[in-house]
Amino acid sequence: MKEMELQAQTSGEPATSRTASMSASVVAEPLRPGTTLPLVLRPTAGRPSLVEWAREHRGLVESKLYEHGGLLFRGFRVETAAEFGEFIRSVSGELLEYRERSSPRSEVGANVYTSTDHPPDQSIFVHNENSYQQNFNLKIFFFCETPAARGGETPIADCRQLLPQIDPRVRDRFIEKGWMYVRNYGDGFGLPWQTVFQTEDKSVVEEHCRRNDIRVEWKDGNRLRTRKVLPAVSTHPRTGEPIWFNHATFFHYSTLEPWVQEAMLEEFDREEDFPTNTFYGDGSPIEPTALESLRELYRRATIIFPWERGDVMLLDNMLVAHGRTPYGGERRILVGMSEPVTRAEVAYARS
Repeated sequence: MKEMELQAQTSGEPATSRTASMSASVVAEPLRPGTTLPLVLRPTAGRPSLVEWAREHRGLVESKLYEHGGLLFRGFRVETAAEFGEFIRSVSGELLEYRERSSPRSEVGANVYTSTDHPPDQSIFVHNENSYQQNFNLKIFFFCETPAARGGETPIADCRQLLPQIDPRVRDRFIEKGWMYVRNYGDGFGLPWQTVFQTEDKSVVEEHCRRNDIRVEWKDGNRLRTRKVLPAVSTHPRTGEPIWFNHATFFHYSTLEPWVQEAMLEEFDREEDFPTNTFYGDGSPIEPTALESLRELYRRATIIFPWERGDVMLLDNMLVAHGRTPYGGERRILVGMSEPVTRAEVAYARS
């Protein structure tokens, strides 16, 4: 894809042999030749306000996002969590609260959070944010306030590449059965249920789970186990594409670092007692070969690039998965989410 100057494209003027424009002062081009993800939008001069530019080009941002799956805004002026939040509102509406938390985060603004507060020496496998929830965010935003001295990239993977490449037998099994997410709270690993559900009241947890089709099992010692069955494939509510959209690979214990797997196997007698684990929707185990083949497909689709201070990345959360590489030194990436979507809106009907 060639470099694009945005104005000619939006005004209907023909593109030159080198360029097809978006705006008088901003060009768009692929991050690397021969790729489409992410599309980089960069001002040609100065550091214009990203918030002001985005307000005037919301429709353009939306159309380019669905085409590419992810946009990287580089070289614009955005310096604080408040400005980052205002940018999200300018292109996507109100920010969403982080519910049913699966990882520790710190809130630094109105529904603006730090990225996962996970040990810096460990990687985070690529995933679609909140794909284990009944209702989830269609868009996710990242703001690089401080890039790490070493590593700390946010890998991204185009999920549209995955579904056609999955072994048909594995794909059909998941489509038929769905996938089950089993989570245990209060066993000394992971977040306690009080943090996940942001309450000390068991009745509030039970009501939330009832509304979201989550099975609840209270164990002794104020511990909790939940189970939820979800589809593995969903239909994008804007593009109509079938998308491999789930946490079946991410939450399976075999995707953890080897030393963490060993600790889990030593501590617990049954796989359903692990802090998090996944199964087919009927509770049967997912074959190790199926999981490894899925991990390999994610790896092949993954693109990694270094953050630059002030970068803002917008991803369609269904079309593109994200993760994190290990890092050294200080790193501060902020995250915001928007556009709630219900399962009814993305139900997949196999043709």
